[in-house]
Amino acid sequence: MKTFYLPFIATALWLGLLSQAQAGGPHKEVLKGPFNTGSEVTQACLECHEKDADDFMLSSHWTWELEQKLPGRTVKRGKKNSINNFCVSIAGNEPRCTGCHAGYGWKDNNFDFKDKTKVDCLVCHDTTGTYVKDPVAAGEVFKTVDLLRVAQNVGKPVRDNCGSCHFYGGGGDAVKHGDLDSSMAYPDKATDVHMDSDGNDFQCQDCHTTQKHMISGNAMGVSPGGEDHIGCDNCHDSAPHGNKQLNKHAATVACQTCHIPFFARHEPTKLHWDWSTAGEDREESLDQYGRHSYAKKKGSFVWGKMVKPSYAWYNGRADAYMAGDKMDPEQVTRLTFPLGDIQDPKAKIYPFKVHTGKQVYDKVNKVLLNPKTYGKGGFWSEFDWDKAIRLGMAASEPMQAKGISYSGQYGFAQTEMWWRINHMVSPKSEALKCADCHNGGDRLDWQALGYEGDPMKHKGGARHAR
Repeated sequence: MKTFYLPFIATALWLGLLSQAQAGGPHKEVLKGPFNTGSEVTQACLECHEKDADDFMLSSHWTWELEQKLPGRTVKRGKKNSINNFCVSIAGNEPRCTGCHAGYGWKDNNFDFKDKTKVDCLVCHDTTGTYVKDPVAAGEVFKTVDLLRVAQNVGKPVRDNCGSCHFYGGGGDAVKHGDLDSSMAYPDKATDVHMDSDGNDFQCQDCHTTQKHMISGNAMGVSPGGEDHIGCDNCHDSAPHGNKQLNKHAATVACQTCHIPFFARHEPTKLHWDWSTAGEDREESLDQYGRHSYAKKKGSFVWGKMVKPSYAWYNGRADAYMAGDKMDPEQVTRLTFPLGDIQDPKAKIYPFKVHTGKQVYDKVNKVLLNPKTYGKGGFWSEFDWDKAIRLGMAASEPMQAKGISYSGQYGFAQTEMWWRINHMVSPKSEALKCADCHNGGDRLDWQALGYEGDPMKHKGGARHAR
């Protein structure tokens, strides 16, 4: 096992052992084992829970794609077929990327999504804190895990279960989201008022309500056209303040904008990834947070801690780059981005993490490319971009479906991805104050948002009207 994965595994075990969920009733009497594989456990689960497996297999946690509407087109999009500016794509990299799939054995395009025995029940329902999936084995569990013990002690999910993947997306703690990391497993009030482990102690499903294994909420990074949103007004009144002026703001300013002044409070998050420098024979280096600023396998990085969000108008919809779409290498290609503007009556000013990158594209076809990074022939093994691209494109079903092949000429182009910030809600005493944005406050770029300047100083601006 490579040492790269040891911090993730150790953290997952430590966090899980700190909290034992209440195990479900009769499983110790019913499940006798022995179990040698995760699929054997699932086979036993199916004797009583086959309908649950049927329901789960309709969810995007299983399919890794969702039919959704983007401007001018309806697409099926998700982790399965999207291009990102982290590790780019799962195509050709499945054993590594599918380590977080809630299933067993997704090694390549031949995975059978109709095989119920491949559903991983335990990753969500383990209460022992000892269930750990091998991050390079297509979702299979480590052989050292006592599967009988885990199976006999299943229960309702807690934050650790969801966090085993969502805290570590993109290859490590806090890498991708910025507002989801290991600190959210047992946060204090200052970190998140809802999940405060000594206070409200919300579990993920308290907000992400679930029916028939369909979990509400869509991540904009993979499902920008998803319509199954959750929001503050699921629990809070649309005019929650005692102050009328603050309630007036709520018509055009999202709650998160004022109540999440910073993300990446404890763990640094990745803000920039430059693949163009990968493969260079120079000394690997760490930054002030102890994270790589350069690694030969992956290139150059910029990390941030206590990060101020970026702000944009957002009407609940977003657009995205789909594999095979044309791009302009002279412009920044936006892989996911919010829709809405100052004239949109449904839009509000919303906080985002913007992850920028530089990644491979085809100089002739003008499309972003899909390199194979992990495994035999991958870039991380041979540091050969041309070979990695050929292997990755050959494994990419979306590219093949569009008839796009690699021209043999590649370069590197700038990209960006917008991720909504919804977690790490601060206590109200720490929310943004008027002066943070107005009368000299520099929190918001008013002109970028479509205003002439601070609306408190310009005609009509005091109403926060569009």
